[in-house]
Parts: sequence; structure tokens; C-alpha cells
Amino acid sequence: MKKIIIVGAGTAGTLMANKLRKVLSVKDWSITIIDKYKIHYYQPGFLFIPFGTYSEKDVIKQKSQFIPSGVELLYADVDRIDGQNNQVILVDGKILDYDYLVIATGTQTRPDETPGLLGDNWYKNIFDFYTIEGALALHKFFESWTGGTLVVSITEIPFKCPVAPLEFVFLADAYFTKRGIRDKVKIIYTTPMSGAFTKPKATAFLGNLLKEKNIELVPDFYIEEVDNENKIVRSYDGREVAYDCLTVIPMNMGDEVIARSGLGDDMNYVATDKNTLRSIAFENIFVLGDATNIPASKAGSVAHFAGETLIGNMLDAINGRPLSHSFDGHANCYIETGFEKASLIDFNYETEPLSGTYPVPVIGPFSLLGNTRINHLGKLAFKTIYWEFLLKDRKLPVSDKMSMAGKNRD
Repeated sequence: MKKIIIVGAGTAGTLMANKLRKVLSVKDWSITIIDKYKIHYYQPGFLFIPFGTYSEKDVIKQKSQFIPSGVELLYADVDRIDGQNNQVILVDGKILDYDYLVIATGTQTRPDETPGLLGDNWYKNIFDFYTIEGALALHKFFESWTGGTLVVSITEIPFKCPVAPLEFVFLADAYFTKRGIRDKVKIIYTTPMSGAFTKPKATAFLGNLLKEKNIELVPDFYIEEVDNENKIVRSYDGREVAYDCLTVIPMNMGDEVIARSGLGDDMNYVATDKNTLRSIAFENIFVLGDATNIPASKAGSVAHFAGETLIGNMLDAINGRPLSHSFDGHANCYIETGFEKASLIDFNYETEPLSGTYPVPVIGPFSLLGNTRINHLGKLAFKTIYWEFLLKDRKLPVSDKMSMAGKNRD
């Protein structure tokens, strides 16, 4: 019997476990998925917790609920991957052999990489919302906060869910408005990017929204350190931004197992062919989701769309064929803009987010680079879609390839 091992049971790993089990014979192929944690978090839901829209129970389920019959779920800590000998070595010394390996170890927040961030004020007046602990602590803080300067800072690129910091400031604007203290809260958004986003049309649209909501944008701001004592965020060029409450998107890095295995770059992301999703180093290793170094967003939609490419190419490899499937970098993201409205962007490696309708031309029902209530409802519906369709690899009425249909080219 041949063996496939999947390292990581998050979004990407769980999706691949379901895909592979559907197409490979139980008699001929064993599939094992390894993860050291038993809880699966709906990470897009963390965004809503500080503002009281979601609670902890809305974003937590057991990983075992989503692993299909016929796949072994092994709760264990991986020490390293030995690509030369086709082995996964666990921390307890156990060695697992594989014929094919899928790396889906994701990305992790690393607040320890920013001087001063993990000081005495961590989770007192300095927070993240990319962890369940940070989101819950920030919710508690906001409930009794009476105002001051709220600074939202991105430390480094890339990071998972690239639109989430923008969503956070938009939701903060609405939250404090509804509480009647918006005039007492100054919101500042600092980013290493030269604008609100990375692409011109989306940057213009989102930048205008920031202005409309009286949110100050501080671009090209690369954080050097956080001064806890004076409550200042300091950039490498000497600029300083003072805060009363600091919400940080910490540096994101790949899992340490990638570094220990010699498979990663300086950020612990796996060197991956951006089209085939195969490891650059080993032909029988494939990579999916945030663990890759491909130039695509670190988002659940990318794992979903790229999964179609990956399953096709793994079947090609298994059957001795040249890899015939190519990932185009397709990503789409809802962007909460506050007051029960949202926008939507759809793009890939070559094409920036454009205005238009999605997924059906003219009909939509979603508006690209628009700001509508139906987009907001789509964002809220995604939680159910995530749990019931995406993780279980149930068919969704959208293509994995980005289409120009319904988009405005001008």
C-alpha cells in the first residue's frame, strides 16, 4: 500500500484530505493527516469578536469533524521532514514513511519578532486580533474603553487575510459610532504599503473609504519597535505614531518545522512552484495554503482555488504523467466596510481587482469594488459555507480560475 501524509490539519490540509480520499482507492492508498492541535478555528471570524458580533463558540469546532472516513487523523508534533528519505519524523522520535507528502503547515503570528511588542502592556493596551486570545482580550478592552487614539499597525508583509486590517478599522468606525463615542476616538492606520492596498484600483477605492470615515492613513510605515513606556510605534525612518490602544498585525512566518527541515526561505515559507504547487526541492512534495511562498494572498479562498490545481497535479504525478494543471493565483475576498455593508475583490497573479459583478455578469449578485449590503450578507454567509462546503470539499458554484466575465476593464 502506498502512503500519503498531509502535515497540517488547518484549512488547506483538511481540504486536501477530503479531496484525496474521494479519488484514491482505500485499498491502494493510506492517507494520514498530522496536527498537534485538536481545535479548528474559523479564523475569518476573529475579526468580528472584538466588536461583539461573534463569540468564541462561533469560531471553534473539533478538527475531527471534518476529516473523512478512511483518513487517519494523528495528533502529534512534527519535528522535521526528511525529503531525501521520504520521512516525517515526529518529536517523540517516531518515523513515518511516505510516497507523497502535502505540506499545509500554514503561517503563524510572531509578535516576538517586533521589539517591544510583547512587553508589559501586551493584552492590556496592545493587542492582536489574529489569535483567539487577542480577539477576546480586545473585545473586553473595547467594552469599557471611553476613547483615545486607536492605532492599527501592520508590521510586515506578507500576512494572512490581507484585507482584515482594513476591515478592522472600518468596523471600529461603525462600532464606536454606534456607541456614541466616535468623536472621542481617533483612528490611525499604518501600513508598510504605499497605499491602502497593493493594487491601484483597489487602493483608490479603499483609500477613499478611509477618508470618508475619517481614518488617517500612514503609508510606507515599517515598524522598528514599540515603545511601551511612551506608547509610541516607531518606524525605521524615525517617524513616530502615538497610541492609547494599539492593535497590531504581527509579523507572519511559516512553521518552524519548515526551517528545521531545510525547506523554507528566511520567513519559513516553502519554496513552491507558483503554477504547479509542487515543491521546488522534491518532486513528491506538494504545498498548499499559507505555507507556500507563491505570490498570492494568504487567504482561505486561495487554498480553495489552488486545491483544484493541486489534486489534478497529484493525480498526474501518481499516474506518471507530466503535471498538466496550472494555478493562476486566483483569490477573492469580502471586505467588511461597516454599517452592514461590504465590498468584494476578485483577482489573480496577472489581473488586479476590478469593478463589476460576481460571480455572474450583470446579475451578480455581488458587486466588485462596490459597497453594498448584499456583499455584507455574503461575508456573513461564508461562515456556513466554510464549515459545510469548503472544508468538506463540497461543490461551490464558483470557478477556481479567475474569469474576466462581469469585470470592467477600463
